[in-house]
Amino acid sequence: MDKAGILMIISGPSGSGKGTVVNELLKDEQFALSISATTRNPRPGEIDGKHYFFKTKDEFKNLIEENMLLEWACFCDNYYGTPLKYVTDRLEEGRNVVLEIEVQGALQVKEKYPEAVLVFLIPPTLDELRKRLTNRATETAEVIEKRIERAGEEIELIDRYDYVVINERIDEAKRDILKIVCAEKMNVKRNENIKKLFKGESL
Repeated sequence: MDKAGILMIISGPSGSGKGTVVNELLKDEQFALSISATTRNPRPGEIDGKHYFFKTKDEFKNLIEENMLLEWACFCDNYYGTPLKYVTDRLEEGRNVVLEIEVQGALQVKEKYPEAVLVFLIPPTLDELRKRLTNRATETAEVIEKRIERAGEEIELIDRYDYVVINERIDEAKRDILKIVCAEKMNVKRNENIKKLFKGESL
C-alpha cells in the first residue's frame, strides 16, 4: 500500500462548519494542517512557522515566480498562499495534509496537484445554513443573505469536487472524512506498484 499521505482540500459555504471539522481531524496524528504564507504583519501571539510563514512582498513574489506555491491570492493588498514544499514534506512523512480553502483556490490546487482530494462540506439544508449563520450573531442580516447567495454560487461548482460530506453532526462528518481517506488509500491509482508484491519485489 502507498505510505504517502493524502492532500485533502476541505471547502464549503460560510457556516458549514469547516473550521470545527478540521479542528476535530487535527486531533488525530495522521493529519497535519497546511500552513499558509502571507505578507501581512503578524498579529499578537502569532508565531512564524506555526500560524503562518510571514514573508515580505518580494519574498512572496519570488515564490510565485519559482512556482513554489500550490495556490495564492491577494486580499486587501496582502498576499496569501500555500507553500508547496511544506505540503509535500508532510505528505512524504505519511501525514494527511488538510487545507481549508475556498472553492476557487481548491480548484487551483487540483489543477497543480491532481492527486489532491477535494471534499465539499455542506449543512443538511439551506435553512440550517441560515440558522447557523444567524446564531453566530456576528453579522448583519444583509451580510448573512450575501453569504447565502455566495453559498449558492459555490454549490454550482460542486461537481468539480471528489466527495460531498453533509455536516449535520461534527462526529459523523469527521467519521465520513476518515472513510474517504481510507478509501483513497486503497485506490488502485495510489497503489500502482502493488503488482511488485506478486513478483517477489518489495514495494
